[in-house]
Amino acid sequence: MLSKFRGFSRLAQQGTRCASSKQVYAKEEKYVAHNYHPLPVALSRGEGVYVWDVEGRKYLDYLSGYSANNFGHCHPRIVDTLKTQAGTLHHTSRAFYSDVLGEYAEKLTKLFGYDRMLPMNTGVEADDTACKLARKWGYTKKGIAENSAQIIFCSENFWGRSLAAISASTDPLSFENYGPFMPGFSCVPYNNLQALDKALQDATVCAFMVEPIQGEAGIIIPDEGYLKGVRKLCNKHNVLWIADEIQTGLGRTGMRIACDYEAVKPDILVLGKALGGGVYPVSACLANDEVMLVMEPGTHGSTFGGNPLGSKVAMAALDVLEEEKLAENAQKLGAMFRRELNNAIDKKIAIEVRGKGLMNAVVINRNYAEAWDVCLKLKDNGLIAKHTHEDTIRFSPPLIINEQQMKQSIDIIVKTIAEFSK
Repeated sequence: MLSKFRGFSRLAQQGTRCASSKQVYAKEEKYVAHNYHPLPVALSRGEGVYVWDVEGRKYLDYLSGYSANNFGHCHPRIVDTLKTQAGTLHHTSRAFYSDVLGEYAEKLTKLFGYDRMLPMNTGVEADDTACKLARKWGYTKKGIAENSAQIIFCSENFWGRSLAAISASTDPLSFENYGPFMPGFSCVPYNNLQALDKALQDATVCAFMVEPIQGEAGIIIPDEGYLKGVRKLCNKHNVLWIADEIQTGLGRTGMRIACDYEAVKPDILVLGKALGGGVYPVSACLANDEVMLVMEPGTHGSTFGGNPLGSKVAMAALDVLEEEKLAENAQKLGAMFRRELNNAIDKKIAIEVRGKGLMNAVVINRNYAEAWDVCLKLKDNGLIAKHTHEDTIRFSPPLIINEQQMKQSIDIIVKTIAEFSK
C-alpha cells in the first residue's frame, strides 16, 4: 500500500517565509559557484510528490532530486529512522565496528544476491570504487601487466563530474579545460554489441561499465537483448561487467534494478541516489568474493561510508521499496504515463515519448520550442521537471505517485505542450 503521508499536511503548511524567490536567487547567485543553471523556482518544503516554493506555490516534482527522492519528500518512515538514529549514534568511521553496518550489508547483499558490499556516499564515489575494484582484479586475478589495465565505457555515458568520471565522458561540457585525463579509459557506442566485442578482445581490458538505460543522455533505452549480450561478451573475454544502476536502480524503471528486465547479473552492481532515501547520501558497490576480496585493509576507504546513520536510513529505504511495492507501482503508472501522453499530446511538438517505469523522457521539436522553455512553462502550470540537452525533458516523479496525481500530471504536460502550437 502506498504511503498516504498521514499527519504531514500540517507540517507542509508550517515554516516561516524568510525571503522571496528573487531574494533566494540573488543570494545563490552572489555566494554559490555558478556550476549549475537551476530552474527559477525557490523551494522551501516538500511532502510526498509535491513541493512548495517560498511564496507557497505548489508543484508536482518530476525530477525527484535526479531520482534520489524515489520515495517522495519527507517519507515518514525514512525521516523517523533518520531522527532516531541521529539521536543515538550517527558516525564512527570504519576505524571501529558499529552495531548497524553488518546488519545493513546483510540486508543489501541478500536482496540483490551478492556476497559482499562496499559502502560509499555518493554515486560518483561508488562508480570510482567499482573502477578501482576492476583494476585491482585485473592485475591480481586476470594477470594484466602493471599499470596497463583498460576500462571500456559507452559514449554519452554520465556518472558524475570527478576527474575520473570526466575522463570517461564524451561530452565537451564535462571535460573541456579539465585535462590531463585518467589513462586507460575509452568508449564504444552504446547499444552496439559488435563494437563492444571488438574492444573486449584487448587482453588488457579488465572491465566494461554501462548504464542499463542512459539517463543524462536523454533516457536512451537499448535494444532488447543488449544486456544479455553484454553478459555473454564479458564472460567470453574474461572481463568484469559493471552495471551503473545509480539512477535506474531501486524501482525507478519498474524493476528492482533495470538488469532484471533481462534476468542478467553484473559482476559489480553500483547503487546510490535513492539508497539514501533522499535524505542522506548513501551508495554502494556489490560483488561476489572473487572480486570484492581483492580489496585489503588500507587500500580503499571513506570517512562517512557505512556510518550508522547512513546504514539505518538505507535499510529503511529498502524496506519502503519492497513493502510498498514501489517497483510495481512504477511499472504500472509508467505504462499509463507513456500511453496517455502518446494518445493526447501534440505530436508536432512532442515528437517522441520514451522510457521504462517512471524513468521517462519527451523529445521536443525545436522548430516549436527549446526544452528549457517548455520546462519554464511547465513550472508556471504547476509541475517542475528538467531538460537534458536542448530537446529532451526528463519526467521522473517519486515512485509513490498515485493514479490521480498521474492524471493531473499528464493533463498539465499535455496542456503545456499545446501552448507552444500557437
